[in-house]
Formats: sequence, C-alpha cells, structure tokens
Amino acid sequence: MKSPYISELVPGQPAHGVFLVLVKDIRQKKTGEPYLSLTLADRTGEIDAKMWDNAQDVLEAFDKDDFIRVKGVLQVFQNRPQLTIHKLQPAPESDVDIADFLPASRRDRDEMFAELKQWIGSMTDPHLKALLERVFADEALALAFRTAPAAKAVHHNYIGGLLEHVLSLCHLAKFTAAHYAGIDFDLLLAGVILHDIGKITELHYARSFGYTAVGQLLGHITIGVRMVEEAIRDVPGFPPAVRDLLLHMILSHHGALEYGSPKVPVFLEAMLLHQIDTLDAKMECMRASIEKDRQIEGVWTGYVGALERSVLKKSKYLEPAAVAPKPAPVVAAPVAAASMGPSGHGAETEKSATPRGNGGPRPPAHDPGKRVAKESEFASKLQEALQPKS
Repeated sequence: MKSPYISELVPGQPAHGVFLVLVKDIRQKKTGEPYLSLTLADRTGEIDAKMWDNAQDVLEAFDKDDFIRVKGVLQVFQNRPQLTIHKLQPAPESDVDIADFLPASRRDRDEMFAELKQWIGSMTDPHLKALLERVFADEALALAFRTAPAAKAVHHNYIGGLLEHVLSLCHLAKFTAAHYAGIDFDLLLAGVILHDIGKITELHYARSFGYTAVGQLLGHITIGVRMVEEAIRDVPGFPPAVRDLLLHMILSHHGALEYGSPKVPVFLEAMLLHQIDTLDAKMECMRASIEKDRQIEGVWTGYVGALERSVLKKSKYLEPAAVAPKPAPVVAAPVAAASMGPSGHGAETEKSATPRGNGGPRPPAHDPGKRVAKESEFASKLQEALQPKS
C-alpha cells in the first residue's frame, strides 16, 4: 500500500514517497539556472512542488504522467502547502498500484451499475427500455461507463464519477418529474442516462485525466449523438419522433450555445435535464472544492474557476473560534461617538485621544470652556442689539 498519501503530509515534516506527475514545467531562477515546478498527485489530492537545486540533473529523467519517487519537506507558502523536493528519481510502473494514484468514487462501481440496471428495468416505454438494454449489453461499453470520470476537472472527476453523476440525476429526475406536470418520465430518464455517454470516448483516464484526440476533435455531445443513433438502428420499430426528442436532449443538455450545446432546450424534458444536470454538477463542484482546498488557514477556499468565486467552508466558519467576537479594545481616554457605516457596524468619526508615543491623554484640540464663553459673549451682544432703543 502506498505511503504516505498527499493528505497525510504534514507541514515542516520530511516527505518521502511516490507520486504521479500531473504538470511538469521547467522554469528559470533569476540566476538563469533551471528549476522544476510540478503538480504531483495521488488518489487523495494534488500538491504543488518545486525542485530549486540540482534540477538540471533530472530535467530529462521523467515527463508528465510518469511516476516519481521524491525526498523533500512540506512547507507552507502563501497559505498553501508546497513540497520542496531535494531528491527525485523515476519510479518504475511495476513498483506502483495505479489504484493508489487515481481518485475514485467512494461507492462500489459494480453496486452502482446494478442500481443503474434497476432504473432501466423500471421503465415502461418498450422502445426506450429496449434501447438502453441494447446500449449496456455491450460489455466493453458497460465497463467504460462504470469506470469513466464525469469530467476532466470540473465535477465528479474521479473513476466511477460518470456513473455516480448519472445515478444522482436519476433520483433528481424522479423527484422533479413528480413535481412538474406533463413530464414523460421514461423519456427524461433515457436522456439522463445517455446525455454524457460520449464521455467514455472523449476522456482518457489511464493515469491522469485528459482528452483523447477524438474528444478534442468532436466533443462528448457529438460523440454521444453518434453512439445513440447507431444503437437506435438496432432497435426494431423505434419511433422517429422519439428518436429526435432524445437526440435533442443530448444536443441541448448544456443549455446554451456558449456552453457547447448546438441547440437550446425547447421542450419540458430537455429543459429539466439541463437544469438538474447543472444543479448536480455545481453542487458536487462546491462540495469537492471545500474537501480539496489547500488553503491552510481561513474559512474561504481559494478561487474556484468553475464557480467563479471562492467557497465558504461553512463548518469551519461555524466553529466557535471563527465566529466569536473579538474583545473590545481598552481605551485610555474618551473617544468621539461612532457613526453607522454602510455595513451596519459603527465607524469611528475621530481617533482615540491617546497618543502612541507617551502615556498621557492628548489635550483637546479646542477648549470647550473657551468656546462656551465666546458663544455667551456673542449671545449677550446680540440680545443687547435687538433691544428697542428708548
């Protein structure tokens, strides 16, 4: 069993282990010497790594998607853990178990696939049911479907992620179809199960996750439409109109042209598929962002590009130390009254009367007594001038 995993590394402690190289960059120090900037990974996460010294000796020894054995120390840089590598050498693939390096669903994949078949078995539309049974009768396709991630990076990006995502959508489809009138549940369920089927070809996941050549050329929507059309031809009497509805759901499930869908949803089941697909993807992205966040301190994650925001670590925010009010500062001399700022908190209108350099209170800028005296003298003269002359 691999040890240590990235999640087990402790700042300030030595780190000796084998990791998968996700990113390899050769950069230059100010002196002109090269150094290595890497992203290393195992099934528990990723970590930034730098090899500052003697990098010249190992620049050509390994590449992206290779395994390397490193010796170094985990440090904290800009509130994020960073592995400083002192020694590095390639690790033969025969020395590693690939399961230690690819993140995977916590659920058993065979169990999830059995659940998927139960959903298909519950369908009443004979043509849609026959289509799905035909698709998953292909053993190679079925194996790929229960192995593939749902995405390269955004959501459910782990082995079994596609199947887990589809099963989550099946449950959301059942709930929402019961809530909205006029939904053809079998059509919605078929769209849910088949909408991302092109990802088994679009993505490669032998080591790190990435796009295949055909995936980059065509994308999973186009690939999926082609796969479903081919399967429909093997189902006798499949209604052409239902075929068109199902293909439209695959084509439009991203919801907008700018998000890669060549069509926008134009009927109930297509719109519902798009909405629950987006919901499930964003909820998983937010959950994973908190779980994998590499910020050492604070209640916010780093910026999450897919969500265009940082995410609040709610459980950490609700810890007593995070929300307890700070004790009020001890003030040696009276201060001016506070005004209410735009955030609803008091904003001081003047600074404390206590100077920084010595212990005594600062003398008031104006003598209140003199001001009162001046105001009284002026008032008496005004009253005298207003008196009628005799």
